[in-house]
Amino acid sequence: MFVQFLLTFVVLVLLRHVFHDWSAKKSVTVAGPKPVPVLGNVLMYVGQNPYDIIDFVSNLKNKYGNLFRVWIGNRLALFCTNVKYNEIVLSSQKLLRKSELYKFLVPWLGDGLLLSTGQKWFAKRKILTPAFHFKILDQFIEVFHKQSTVLVERLRPEATGTLVNIYPYVTLAALDIICETAMGTSINAQTDTESEYVKAITELSLVLTGRFVKVWQRVDFLFNLSADRKRQDKIIRVLHAFTTKIIQSRRQELMARAAEGNPGEDEENADIGTKRRMAFLDVLLQATIDGRPLTDKEIQEEVDTFMFEGHDTTTIAISFTLLLLARHPEVQERVHQELVDILGNDPRAPVSHRNLQDMKYLEMVIKESLRLYPPVPIIARRFTENVDLGGKIVPEGSNFNIGIMHMHRDPSVFPDPERFDPERFAPDRTMELTSPYAYVPFSAGPRNCIGQKFAMLELKSTVSKVIRHFKLTSAGPEPKLTMQLTLKPKDGLFIGFVPRV
Repeated sequence: MFVQFLLTFVVLVLLRHVFHDWSAKKSVTVAGPKPVPVLGNVLMYVGQNPYDIIDFVSNLKNKYGNLFRVWIGNRLALFCTNVKYNEIVLSSQKLLRKSELYKFLVPWLGDGLLLSTGQKWFAKRKILTPAFHFKILDQFIEVFHKQSTVLVERLRPEATGTLVNIYPYVTLAALDIICETAMGTSINAQTDTESEYVKAITELSLVLTGRFVKVWQRVDFLFNLSADRKRQDKIIRVLHAFTTKIIQSRRQELMARAAEGNPGEDEENADIGTKRRMAFLDVLLQATIDGRPLTDKEIQEEVDTFMFEGHDTTTIAISFTLLLLARHPEVQERVHQELVDILGNDPRAPVSHRNLQDMKYLEMVIKESLRLYPPVPIIARRFTENVDLGGKIVPEGSNFNIGIMHMHRDPSVFPDPERFDPERFAPDRTMELTSPYAYVPFSAGPRNCIGQKFAMLELKSTVSKVIRHFKLTSAGPEPKLTMQLTLKPKDGLFIGFVPRV
């Protein structure tokens, strides 16, 4: 009798759970694939390849429109390419919390600027903003020039007109730049082509992307039982060891200079309290929150965050810009003529901050490249309150994914969206955009990219250096695009080039 009662009770509880789950799913009126009780849409992820995630999202968008939803168990996730709805979210001072899927990055990046929220995020943003003062950025132009010169010399033996995968070359150049400008340390990654750090970043990206499509691995308990967890821990140890070494080296250097009574004060920059070639890491080592210095863990989190965001995204932007210039010789020659007009015919001439600012057409080219190939194709928030999207109430706790790349290719926003047209960003045409949130390669609103001015200077310096030395003569086929935290060409980016002189 007791057993029957217990079984009846268990069945009733399960039925109540199923009914409640089904009612919650029915209450959300956003279009999307039909869910099944309890599991939601989990089954459609079975067999999905991490490399196909962009195609997977594209197919759903084509079927269900610019705002659709999926259920992962009882968790609601929306995907949006509607400019109006994305503006509501990105411009909000309240909807600042990252999607819960960002938790996969916590073992690597901790509670740094990318992942923190609330008062902690505001405090860190305030600390880091001075690191991007224009006078500090001006000091980095020399580094851009030096490392892009190394890149050019490494490419020169390949300048035969045959197709070359430029992606690994650009990756190491971007890593050298971020280490020397942000960390104050030269690691010579371009001459050490077997960089353990770059390999670890690539491998970890695959593990983390796998958790997006292997939805059962989104449950920490199940992920912790998998071989991927052990693989992840091993990779993160490599990444943390790399940045820890840089932090310790820079701290010892600053302590030694202080002990010698020669902190390196630059009189010209004394009014903003900076030092000659002041690195991002120096700001962290000297910063305080509520009167206390940052702990070693807090410094590590910001360093890891900036190392990831500062080299991976610029690699993508530089590589795709060069690919597009190779495909469009008329645009490439106009860029080259602008560079000759600004800098003269000597490709070795150094570039000043003012020179980079004068490269207006190159900036238009880069912006159009970022439209077609935004380095971060999808960003996400977790709603901390109910949100009204065009009369549809999305409940608190939902994950809201903003499809930047898909939005940038929306024909209602950008006519003939697949066409490469730098003139879209001519000063007299930028007002054609229906919203300042229609073009967001650096995100937008309160959580926009803090380093976007740094990035644009690096992109201009590196791309201009390559175009001054080489004529890009051919391009390989359209690369297979995949998302491994950032946009990636699955099998590289191939370009043919020959020396100009």
